Amino acid sequence: MKLLIATGLYTPDIGGPATYTTLLEADLPQHDVEVTVVPFTLVRRYPKLIRHVVYGWRVWQAARSVDIIYALDPISVGLPALFAAKLRRTPFLLRLGGDYAWEQGRIRFGVTQTLDGYVQNPTGRPLPVRLLAALQTYVARNAVTVIAPSQYLKRIITQWGIDPATIAVIYSTLVPLVSTQSAADTRRAQSLEAPVLVTAGRLVPWKGMLAVIAVVRQLRHQYPTVTLLIVGDGPQLGELQSYVAKHQLDQHVRFLGRQSKTELANTVKSADVFILNTAYEGLSHQLLEVMDLGVPIVTTNNGGNTELLSDGVDSFLVPFNDQSALQAACERLLQYPATAAQLVQFARARTKDFSRQRAVEQFVTLIQRIHHET
Repeated sequence: MKLLIATGLYTPDIGGPATYTTLLEADLPQHDVEVTVVPFTLVRRYPKLIRHVVYGWRVWQAARSVDIIYALDPISVGLPALFAAKLRRTPFLLRLGGDYAWEQGRIRFGVTQTLDGYVQNPTGRPLPVRLLAALQTYVARNAVTVIAPSQYLKRIITQWGIDPATIAVIYSTLVPLVSTQSAADTRRAQSLEAPVLVTAGRLVPWKGMLAVIAVVRQLRHQYPTVTLLIVGDGPQLGELQSYVAKHQLDQHVRFLGRQSKTELANTVKSADVFILNTAYEGLSHQLLEVMDLGVPIVTTNNGGNTELLSDGVDSFLVPFNDQSALQAACERLLQYPATAAQLVQFARARTKDFSRQRAVEQFVTLIQRIHHET
């Protein structure tokens, strides 16, 4: 079988689609599946809209003899890949890691609702968001199967009007981060004193970075040497930096920008607590990596997080942007090392349910069925 993967991110890019594509490239040939990758980076130099036309042409060219075209997002690569699949009369498979229209609405068009609130109350959406929602729904309806990384995201996609029978849940897989330094060495190299808190992700409103910084603002009174390391970049960087400057937190908050996988592993490993204050996740690769590295986690009870973690068993789960709950959870982990160690033990055991082999075998079974049916 021959599979074409259309992806927005690809090695050396950092991000879930890049990691996932690399995994499939490495493992699918062992199941007699030949993989061709068409990354969107090939066309980023072109002006907007034109780049999507050129990308569709690239996919159409590469799809000359493939059996399935697999897109990893609904708009940037999904829409042009769908048209290429129609022209080639090739089955089109789509993976959805989130709601693209809502994300763009939060970043660019003034949407303030959480994803759940946005889906349940469609009135009053700005025109560009409605257009993006219509496009992603069109792409999803034309896929032979839509892959979701969690039951939570399947429920979201179903509310677009997509038939649940066409949505397959294949959980995200653990691709371990490999650290090259001990926590002590990383702290020494960066002149860090305990306690160290780490958060990572795109600097966008639904990742709740502002609330995490506000928690550190309070924790510094009890822990004068506390430091928060923020890994990632994004459109909210300026706002976050302004908050840090306004409240004189420069000695307590460091913006590390984007890091390589190895750098990220070393940074996370140095943490006493990893915080992910997120409004939603499909199923977080980031949390799986942190669980495997053995760092205690404070995150939210939103989205797919509750399918991955259990409050008080392998993590502490709190409501999104609840600064009091975030602070209390961090303090509990810092004050009671035995509790933190127990959470880490159970979190590491939980990662076995998200093995690479299991995810790949489920995917192979799915594409074999699609191939035989078409």
